[in-house]
Amino acid sequence: MKLSTQEEYGLRCLLHVGRAGVEGSVTIPELARAEGMSEPNVAKMMRVLRRGGFVRSTRGQSGGYSLARTPEQIAVGHVLAVLGGRIFDSNFCGSHAGTGNLSCAHMGDCSIRAVWQTIQSAIDGVLAQLSLKELLQSEREMNMWATARSPRLPVLEHRA
Repeated sequence: MKLSTQEEYGLRCLLHVGRAGVEGSVTIPELARAEGMSEPNVAKMMRVLRRGGFVRSTRGQSGGYSLARTPEQIAVGHVLAVLGGRIFDSNFCGSHAGTGNLSCAHMGDCSIRAVWQTIQSAIDGVLAQLSLKELLQSEREMNMWATARSPRLPVLEHRA
């Protein structure tokens, strides 16, 4: 399982705007250069984030995108939901055609569904505690944040 491109790119754009501060502003060309994305793709991400109420846009020479709320008020779970949704949605089972049937062949008794629900619940629990403020920290600080909330789970460090 992994984030969709839209979720990853949208979150990267929001983080960049967040680094500019509540009073700061970032343009689409600046975001595109900084994040290594095309301007049309950045424009699409920013439109989704604006419609979700996370950023606001200002037109004109000194225009650009800025945070619509403080970083503490922006829940990462809500951002990801606006950008793409959940990893597992129980409605999937009712509409999944599987082997050509109108509903999943395992709708009545599916052990896999219980696994997906457990994983989604764990993800929801973490994302409920995570705001943009935390994501604006360094990787080391985020590892400490994660360890404090899930001491039983190992935190894997990214190695280049």
